[in-house]
Amino acid sequence: MKKQSILVVAAHPDDEILGCGGTMAAHAARGDDVHIAILAQGLTSRGPADDAAFARLHDAASEAQSIVGAKTLTLFDFPDNRLDCVALLDLVKVVEELVERYRPSTVYTHFAGDLNIDHRRTHEAVMTACRPLPGHCVDQVLCFEVSSATEWMPAGAAVPFVPNVFVGIGRTLDAKLAALNAYAGEMRPFPHARSLEAVRHLAGWRGASAGFAAAEAFVLARQRVSIEF
Repeated sequence: MKKQSILVVAAHPDDEILGCGGTMAAHAARGDDVHIAILAQGLTSRGPADDAAFARLHDAASEAQSIVGAKTLTLFDFPDNRLDCVALLDLVKVVEELVERYRPSTVYTHFAGDLNIDHRRTHEAVMTACRPLPGHCVDQVLCFEVSSATEWMPAGAAVPFVPNVFVGIGRTLDAKLAALNAYAGEMRPFPHARSLEAVRHLAGWRGASAGFAAAEAFVLARQRVSIEF
């Protein structure tokens, strides 16, 4: 198969692994170039954070990147859980620059109906930056789920996450879990939704829903197919 460029745009450090860590590892294993971009700095909504705390989080993101085999990691410093206070155009321009730099054919990002405001704003920015202009490089946009954000949006408040694309990650689930171990400070003990046990259970359920031992699930936001006669 032809080598692809893949771009993952996430709101916070660890979202990229929770959402599509196994899929990224599978892309990397087949020789694709995987690029990760994280928009918000991911700490200050919980209280003051010093340079050492940011350094630890950045080191965790770099370790997770290495585990799943991504080629690049770009960390931005937009305010945590305050992306609704940032002009959408500023976010769009950042994503547009990433798309121009990496020329991805597939982009993975957040689902529009997540509880977390940063996830929703990231989705908006990606969909705007990847609008299907003539000659645009992005042919596919897939939206992932993030445990403790996607399923926590109450019924009726947004369009529910109903996946229609399933990627088997039976061979890369261990890499996903190892990458989440790198983010130990962001994980929680079971039965929290953002625990290693819960992530493993979700992968098993998503897999069973599609005939795999384990899977990650996505909502297809856009697919462009060019058929030449």
